[in-house]
Amino acid sequence: MSADMATGSSAALQVLQFSSENYQIWVVKMRSYLKSFGLWEYIAEDKQVPALRANPTIAQIKQYEEEKMKRDKAVTCLHSVLKDSVFTSIMHLETAKEIWDELKGRYEGSERVRNVKMLTLKREFEMLKMKESESIKDYSSKLSELVNQMRLYGETVEDYKVVEKMLISLPEKFEAKVAAIEESCDLKKMTISEMVSKLQAQEQRMSMRSNDVTEGAFQARLQEKQNFDKGKGKMDVSSLEYAGKSKFPPCSTCKRTNHLSKDCWHNGKPQFQCNYCKRWGHKENVCRLKPNQMQPQPAQQANFTDEQPRS
Repeated sequence: MSADMATGSSAALQVLQFSSENYQIWVVKMRSYLKSFGLWEYIAEDKQVPALRANPTIAQIKQYEEEKMKRDKAVTCLHSVLKDSVFTSIMHLETAKEIWDELKGRYEGSERVRNVKMLTLKREFEMLKMKESESIKDYSSKLSELVNQMRLYGETVEDYKVVEKMLISLPEKFEAKVAAIEESCDLKKMTISEMVSKLQAQEQRMSMRSNDVTEGAFQARLQEKQNFDKGKGKMDVSSLEYAGKSKFPPCSTCKRTNHLSKDCWHNGKPQFQCNYCKRWGHKENVCRLKPNQMQPQPAQQANFTDEQPRS
C-alpha cells in the first residue's frame, strides 16, 4: 500500500468512528470501506486463510502472507473505528466476522425488534403530510430522511413511490400544480429531485404573487389613511372657522352665543321653559313641536263675542 493510500485510509477510519449511535448508517459506510480494500469477504463469507502445503513455492508463500495480512487487516479496521466504550465489548473476539456479528446483534436488534421499527416507519410514511407553514425544501428533506431510514432497515422503496407520496400529501394550494404534473409527466420515470424542482418553482411563483398582493394592500391602506387625514384637516378648519364666527359668550338667559345677555330678547318676559322642547318663552301645553298639540283658536273668542246679547 502506497503512502497516499495509507494516509487516505487513516483519514477514512477517523470519519467512520462508531460510538453505539446511528448503527444503520455506520454499517453501510463501513461495508463500503471494507469492500474497497477487498476485505469484505472475510466478514460476509468468513473467508479462512488456507494452510501452506509441504514444500510450498515462493508464489504460494507470498499468496499465503497476503491473505493472512488481509484477514488481520479486516480485524484491525474494525478495532480502529470503535470507540472505547464499544471496543471493550468485542475485544475478546478473534475474527472480523465474529466482531461484525456481535455488533449487529447488539445494536441492530433482533428480527422482531427490526420488524416493529419497520412498521413504525411505514406508519409515519403513510401519515406524513406537509404543513401549510412548511417549505417544499423542508418537507422533501423530512420525507427523504424517513425513506432512507426505511431503506436502511431493508425496505425497498422505489423513487416513484416517494414521488406519489409527495403529490398526495401537499396542501391544497398546490392542487393545480399537482394536477398539471399528473397529466403531463410519467410519475414512474420522474426522479425525486425533478419533482422537488417543479414544486419549488411553483412555490416561488406563489410567493411572488403573495408579495404583490401584500404590497398592493399596503399601498391601498396608506392612500386611505392619507385621504382620511386630508378630510380630517378640512373638517377641523371648518370647525375653527365656524367657532370663529361666535363673537359672544353663552347668554346667561337662553345660552345662545349670537348676542350679549343684556340684549337677550327674552329679558323682561315671563321665564317659562317648555318641558317638552326645553326652549324658553312658552309652556308645554302650547308647544308647536309636540305632536297632536291643539293650538288655541282665536275664532273661539270671536264666536263668544258674537253670542253675547245685543243691547
